Order: sequence, then structure tokens, then C-alpha cells
Amino acid sequence: MSRQNGITVEDILKMECMEKCRLIAGFNGIYNTVSKVNIMADSEILDWINEGEFLLTTAYSFKLGGLEDQKSFIKECSSKGLAGLGIKVYPYLEMLPQEIIDLANRLNFPIIDLYYGTPFADIMTSVFKEIFNKQTSLLQRLEKVHEQLMNVVLEGGSIEDIGRVTRENLRNPLIIKIGYPEQWFLQLGTVDAEMGGHLLEDAKRFYDPNSNKSMEYKLNEGIEIIRGVPIRRMVMPIILKDSIYGHIFSWAANTPLGGFDLSVLENASTIISLDILKQLSVRDVENRYRWEFLEDLLSMEERRKEKAEEKAHLFQLDVNDHFVLILIHIEEQEKAIRKDFVHGQTSLYSSLEGLIESHNLKGFIASKTDSLYVLLSFSQKNKGNVALKAFSKDLEEFFIYHFKEVNYRLGVGREYKGLRQVHKSYEDSVKAIQVGTLLKERKIIFFEDLGVYKILCQDHLTEELERFYNKTIEPLVKYDEKKSTELIKTLEYYFEYHGNLKKISEALFTHYNTTLYRIERIKQITGLNIECSNDRLNLEIGLKIKNILNR
Repeated sequence: MSRQNGITVEDILKMECMEKCRLIAGFNGIYNTVSKVNIMADSEILDWINEGEFLLTTAYSFKLGGLEDQKSFIKECSSKGLAGLGIKVYPYLEMLPQEIIDLANRLNFPIIDLYYGTPFADIMTSVFKEIFNKQTSLLQRLEKVHEQLMNVVLEGGSIEDIGRVTRENLRNPLIIKIGYPEQWFLQLGTVDAEMGGHLLEDAKRFYDPNSNKSMEYKLNEGIEIIRGVPIRRMVMPIILKDSIYGHIFSWAANTPLGGFDLSVLENASTIISLDILKQLSVRDVENRYRWEFLEDLLSMEERRKEKAEEKAHLFQLDVNDHFVLILIHIEEQEKAIRKDFVHGQTSLYSSLEGLIESHNLKGFIASKTDSLYVLLSFSQKNKGNVALKAFSKDLEEFFIYHFKEVNYRLGVGREYKGLRQVHKSYEDSVKAIQVGTLLKERKIIFFEDLGVYKILCQDHLTEELERFYNKTIEPLVKYDEKKSTELIKTLEYYFEYHGNLKKISEALFTHYNTTLYRIERIKQITGLNIECSNDRLNLEIGLKIKNILNR
């Protein structure tokens, strides 16, 4: 079915010039849209006809070929999207072959038997006049729709209000899905609740991860099977700043979907994009103020901390509460992936705020470049331990679901009393992320769970760590580089398998005696006896320091 604006085959049949004409096949295609009329002198016209055209011809050219040629002609007309075929059967044929009638019925391709005495010129003139009048009327209707939608925006209406106006003009059920935060707006009209549920499920299937349809920057149109009945569906993407923010779904449940409906959906998509842009602009301003506040809070200057405390009430923060800061950082990677994450930060706010609210927590969110900062507050010490664990788990799942391709880390700082101490929790979260890069299997890292790394990652210990590393592990590293051996790897497996030489040998794919020999070489090179508890501890800590120093 053509999406162009025009009149239907049914409208043509009601014209005065068609009084003595009759529809003989393709009855289910009478709602096809006719945007043009053309006359066929020979079958080569199919090389330059367009979708939505209504073709006029006589049975003279039609009968020149055999039955198979006639069937091929009908099939090609249907596949090219012609609205229908008007053919003067008499006096060239008594009737069209039944096989042709049956084929047209199967294809829902309308064939009208034209009265032999009606000139083609009369039909063309009448049809073009009606198409012109219809398109003029449609333009007026579209202008009215645009005015209605703009009034909704100017009066401060919501996306739901935009959906309602759109559905009233389409006269078909409508569903709008916004991505960040994920929201569904249902405008079902006269459709019953059961049918509405089926339509919602159909819309959700559109986002099948195994399909790329939801990522396409164009209209998606097709036939869906709803409750066992084929229904045409249009899906219009909502595009803003080169990103898809959602989709508008409409189904031809009440009336056919045509060119006018497509124009209405395009209009609604643009208006919704403007509304989203307005929300994002407000959020950008809010984030700027939040980040400036957080910068003052994390500063080491007392004057700036005092300035932040004075503004705390504006963000519903009590300066005497207990605070935990969570840092979400994305690492260097492909620009396209990074751009998607950074661009989506502003629109993530509502989702994260909803997540905080669902856990009955008080929170504050700010972002800058490639990081998000989530500040949580608790009225009593340790009151939020359980809630913090649950929130962090849901936060991680949220990022796994929405940003599968993004390489990120979540660092959770320790709890501190007083707003002025937030910088300490921030420092903890940064160190948690730094150490977390060593623990590659973990995406979320609590500073409190880092064990001995909490001590080893302190900045003021860097010089001492260097000395410790040089005395314990560096000789093994140099020996491996010079001799192309695996003493460091053997030592790492030694601690991983708690000194079980058989398991170490299996992991290294070496003979038991080879592993035993390597252990002896480690003792000789380092001067540390791995069987002595103190020396063993020094070697294990030395390996951890090696990771921290990235050696």
C-alpha cells in the first residue's frame, strides 16, 4: 500500500465517470491510495511507473501475450506498489481469464472493468481533480495538526498530551516509547484493554536485541500478526542530536494507515524531539550548578567548602548526615561508544534518580565529561550499609543492560560523617576504580572490600612501595626478561593454588619437577624462603605492589 497522499480506489469507484464500471478483482485492496493516473500503451511502462499509480489500459495490449505473460504482468504491478488497474475488457475480450481474477484476489490487487464508452481522458481528469482536492484538504488538515501539537508544547503539555492529540488525528491506537529514562505512553482510544496489551507486547518485541530495527533512522513499516489478524504497523523514530531517543508506534486497528498518517507521525516525532530537547536543556543547566557545587565540595580550600555548605539546602542535603560517594567512570575506547555514553549522561539522570528513590535513599547526581558522581546521604552511621549494597547491585545491572558496549567501572567510597568529609569518600572511590582495573572481572568495587589494597594504594606510600617492590619482585621480573622464563607467573599461581605444586604444574602445563625447580630459583634470586610465613607474605604483597605500580 502506498503511503503517498491521494484518494483511494474506493473513492474512484464512486465518481460519476465510473458509474458503468465495476470492480471485478482485488476487493480487499480498495483502500489502496491513488496518487497518480497513467495510461499503458504497452507493458514496458512498468519500467518507469511509480508506487501509488492507477494504471489505465485496454484488453487489446493485455491479450497480446499468453496467460503466463498476463499473470506475470499482474504480479509485477502488485510488487511495484501500483494502487490498481483499470482495464477496458470489452470489446477485446469477453472477460478476463479466471486465473487472472483469482491471482488479483490473492494479491489484493484491485482490477476495475472500465466501461468501453468512457474516454480515458474523462477518468484521468476526474481522478486528478479529486487527488488535487484531497491533497489540498490534507495539507490543511496537517497544518491544523501541527498547530494543535505546537499549542500543546506552548501550553506546557507533556509527551502524553502530544500522544493524545496525535492519536485523535490518526484515529488509531498509539504507543510512544522514550528511551532515557525508559517510559511508555499508551494512547489506545477505543481499543479494549486486551487488545492494548497485545499492542504493547508487539511494541516491546520491536526492541529484540537480535534485530537492528530499533537502531534504524527511518520509518519502519510492515504487517504484524495481532491476535491472529494481520495489522499494518508504522514505527517512527524520535531523533535528536543524531541519536534515537525513542519511537512512536501506530497500528491500523480502526482505519488504514496512509500518507496523511505518516505525515502526522513525522510531525509528532519532531514535536516530541523539541520537548525532549527542552528537558535536556533544563537538565544541562541543573547539572552545571550541581557540578559547580560538587567541585567546591571536593576542593581542599576551606573557603570553597564553606561555600558548598551554604548551598547544601538547595540540593536537599543535611551537612551533618553521613555520606558515601559513588564514581562511575568510562575508560578509553572507541569514540562512537564513548560518544553514546557521554551524550546520554544528561538523559540518564531521571533513571538514576528513580533508582535512588526506589531504594528510599537521599541522593545527588552530577556529571562531567566521562564520569558520573552519585552522592548518597544517611541520617545515621552504618544505617545505609545494606541499602547501599542493594542499590549498587541494581546500579550495576542498570549499566549492564543499557550500556553493554561501554567499558566502565563503579567505585564506591567509604562512609564519612559531615558534608565536608565527602572529598575523602571521593578519594576512596577513585582508588577503588584504580585498583579495580587490576581486578578485571569486577565492574563494581567497594573501597571497603579491597583488603590490603586499601593500604597499598595510599598516595603517600608510593616511594616506600617502590623500594619494597625493588627488593622483592623486581629481581624476578628482570630474570624473566633476560632468560625468557616464567618465574613471576609461577609465583602468581603458587598463591592462587595455595602452594599445591600439582595444581600449579597443571595450570602452567609443566612437569612437576620443572615447577619445583622454579620455586627453588625464586628462593635463590630473591633470597626469600617461600616456605617461611614472613617471606611468603612479603612475596605476595610484592606481587600486589607490582600490579599497583603497573610493572
